[in-house]
Amino acid sequence: VASAREAYDLIPDLPPGHMEQHPETWTEALEATVSECLEKLGERRAEVVAIGVSGQQHGLVVLDKAGQPIRPAKLWCDTSTEPQCEAFRQEFGGADGLIRLAGNDIMPGYTAPKLLWLRENESKNFRRIHRVLLPHDYLNFWLTGEKRMEYGDASGTGLLDIRTRQWCQPLLEFIGPALEEWLPTPGSSREPAGLLRDSLRQQWGLGANVVISAGGGDNMMGAIGTGNIQPGIVTASLGTSGTLYSCAEAPVIDEEGEVAAFCDSTDRWLPLVCTMNVTVATERARALFGWDHAALETAVAETPAGADGLLFLPYLTGERTPSLPNATAVYHGLTTRNMTPGHLARAAMEGATLGLAYGLNRFRDLDIKPTEIRLTGGGSQSAAWRQMCADVFGVPTVCLASAEGAALGAAVQAFATSERVRGGGSSLTDAVERLVKTDDASRCRPDRENVEFYTALQTRQTDLTRRLQTAGYL
Repeated sequence: VASAREAYDLIPDLPPGHMEQHPETWTEALEATVSECLEKLGERRAEVVAIGVSGQQHGLVVLDKAGQPIRPAKLWCDTSTEPQCEAFRQEFGGADGLIRLAGNDIMPGYTAPKLLWLRENESKNFRRIHRVLLPHDYLNFWLTGEKRMEYGDASGTGLLDIRTRQWCQPLLEFIGPALEEWLPTPGSSREPAGLLRDSLRQQWGLGANVVISAGGGDNMMGAIGTGNIQPGIVTASLGTSGTLYSCAEAPVIDEEGEVAAFCDSTDRWLPLVCTMNVTVATERARALFGWDHAALETAVAETPAGADGLLFLPYLTGERTPSLPNATAVYHGLTTRNMTPGHLARAAMEGATLGLAYGLNRFRDLDIKPTEIRLTGGGSQSAAWRQMCADVFGVPTVCLASAEGAALGAAVQAFATSERVRGGGSSLTDAVERLVKTDDASRCRPDRENVEFYTALQTRQTDLTRRLQTAGYL
């Protein structure tokens, strides 16, 4: 009915590996976008009954006794916490021990090592902590005055026992004895976060009792917004980073630690793979040659599959799957024939897609069998990329009628929560069936010849990555 957008960036000039934002930046953006949407709605703003928030996962927001942020938030893409991850592994018997204990290894992007980093590097700030929240929890707090966490986003902290959906006490105690007091008790994603506080209700001209749903991490909300609430469907997000996730009726624990065993925002589970370099790679290639998106699309479409032997390892900002936090990118196989803008661009797109396919193969190893992959994120707007995904993944792909899967998921959850609170008849499943639509014109089916080609190329990329890593060159 209405939409608005507000851009913001990272805090500049931080040391390598440190990625941070001010939480106030998020609230300013939220206020601006909500205000713009309500202005577009005009008199229909009186119909607003609920608000849902989708937020980036894993970010560490620490508040003092007054509810004010103590420092900027360390983000999901922050890789400065690798030493703290190693400290967890040494304490709990390696990655295997952590997975046995709580279901997940401790990864640099998670919230747990950020807290340990804060204790070890900013002890004064650590001692000031009164409450620990995640980004979407902080926005819910700003909207309601309530400090809550729900199972889905809480599972991305690395501190939740995935099997029981309760905080893992040994992990909390390793960081500090007060941490359990600082963390909200995780609760159902079906329960509301609270009601919109009066000052905002009056400022925005809304009616009484506007419900704020639990909300969730962007991947959990993206699952709802892409109709991924039953086994068989896999969502692939082609954003700055890339994610693959699917719905499961029981915890999916990967003993090798490459698939994250998260909870979802329907009180079920969301096995997930994340890669850190997707549109990062294609946007760098586009900027390198001064192209607009149409020129990038043309260059990729006119270059043959496999870029005439040019392979790109897309680790521009390190990597999470496979776990290579300090890795760098590599172009391999350059010749006089393929050292052209089109080949470099196609190789970048293929490298990013093969990185996601590595994770999809881990899904298959864990008996998650995709029948359809729903594409979301900016990269899904490219017809060439959609077909490449179908060929690389070996599964039909389709986009959604709404390109903003996570935001739509938050809205759908907000509607279902409002119905639940007010005793309405619509469930989340009903809401998804009514509001989440695929764009059949975007549907792509795998080309058998290309599937075979990319299967072999996947083996080559994985082998090259492992060989360079073993030799210390990544």
